[in-house]
Amino acid sequence: MFEKCEGIVIKNTDYGESNKILHIYTKEFGKLGFMARGAKKPNSRLAAVSQVFTYGNFLFQPSRGLATLQQGETVSPMRHIREDIFKTAYAAYVVELLGRAVEDKKKNPSLFELLLRTLEYIDEGYDPEIIRDIFEMKMLNVLGMYPVMDKCAVCGNTEGPFAFSIRENGLLCPRCFARDPYRLPLSQPAIRLLRLFYFLDINRLGSISVKDSTKKELRTAISMYYDEYTGLQLKAGRFLSQIESLEKRLGPDNA
Repeated sequence: MFEKCEGIVIKNTDYGESNKILHIYTKEFGKLGFMARGAKKPNSRLAAVSQVFTYGNFLFQPSRGLATLQQGETVSPMRHIREDIFKTAYAAYVVELLGRAVEDKKKNPSLFELLLRTLEYIDEGYDPEIIRDIFEMKMLNVLGMYPVMDKCAVCGNTEGPFAFSIRENGLLCPRCFARDPYRLPLSQPAIRLLRLFYFLDINRLGSISVKDSTKKELRTAISMYYDEYTGLQLKAGRFLSQIESLEKRLGPDNA
């Protein structure tokens, strides 16, 4: 018996002389593992659809362990991501984060849509730093974290200006600042963007331009929050940090 699914390749690993093991995040079944026999061979019908970031339709034979991939049809190869080392770095971080955050065979169509739109935005040339930040904020609930982003986390006051508190798990209004002497005194534009990214329907994202200084604030807040509450150490994160340093040295015109 065969099954069909719509999915995105989030990881591939060589296995033996000619095979690959794929991890595909699917709309219908969640994260699945596949054996793609012969996919390492250049003339294999599975070679193209086995590439990381590929969005496609797949036919497979289920099993208790790895499913066997029978056929695949590419919907989008995310070509621009693979042709650009900077886009590749951000996309690699996104798919590794998702792969580490979810369990196998846990269906979540809205998460699939988030992943797909995130990769499409990177592929289409949106600012990958901002897209990465949005993805991280949208992934918080998946990781079991629920920061208070619509009011003060302590007293419930909805009037700002706000700071961001790692300790209190969300926004702090001025009268509650004393609760966390180590709160992050982010600019109000950075606070507004954190709130927007957390609540945003990613399908409604329009053009967005953010100052470098505000990007730096966002990165500090999101990174500190993830470090405190997730403990995740991603290989792609180290590579991305190196790429971001290189990009800053080269400048936007040369990167």
